[in-house]
Amino acid sequence: MSVQGSFFNEEDAGKISLLNGELAYYPQFFNLSESNHFMQVLQDTITWKQESMKIYGKEVLFPRLMAWYGDAASSYRFSGNIFSPEAWTAELQQIRDRITPVSGQAFNSVLLNLYRNGNDSMGWHADDEPELGRNPVIASVNFGATRRFQLRYKSDHQRKYELSLQHGSLLVMKGPLQEYWEHQVPKTTKISHGRINLTFRFIHP
Repeated sequence: MSVQGSFFNEEDAGKISLLNGELAYYPQFFNLSESNHFMQVLQDTITWKQESMKIYGKEVLFPRLMAWYGDAASSYRFSGNIFSPEAWTAELQQIRDRITPVSGQAFNSVLLNLYRNGNDSMGWHADDEPELGRNPVIASVNFGATRRFQLRYKSDHQRKYELSLQHGSLLVMKGPLQEYWEHQVPKTTKISHGRINLTFRFIHP
């Protein structure tokens, strides 16, 4: 389960079977040197923005910085916003090409989130937008601080699951997970440094 880089395959993952959903977690998919490199380069070169959303008619800032990259036709609608992609960088292409064989899915876009410290977070949601199609494969890559990743069943919030996503890890979500589950990254007072999360997706035209 701790084999590095291109030697990974599905059998090496920590497969997690949930009711109506599948997860596969690779805690050290990228080695420490690679992870440190990608964390620094992405932090310095990505065009980060603090986007806003409307809640009850008021503009509210997202509690994190965001960026959307991908193929030219991979625009994405999220929380009332339409994101037009920036062009792939060399580093994003490298990460995408590494995770594609393991994920079993070609990706044409990636949403990046920069959590500057433990005050930055993401609330409960599912990646179930129409342009993602039915049963989307979402590949989540993590660099920087270890953060809690919580899931709960939409129709029964007492049914929960939690992972700690660490530096250099890959989490693949597939099957009907987005239809039946939602997930969040909660605030924490225990984290003072940053984390970058990349969720690779395939946007249907």
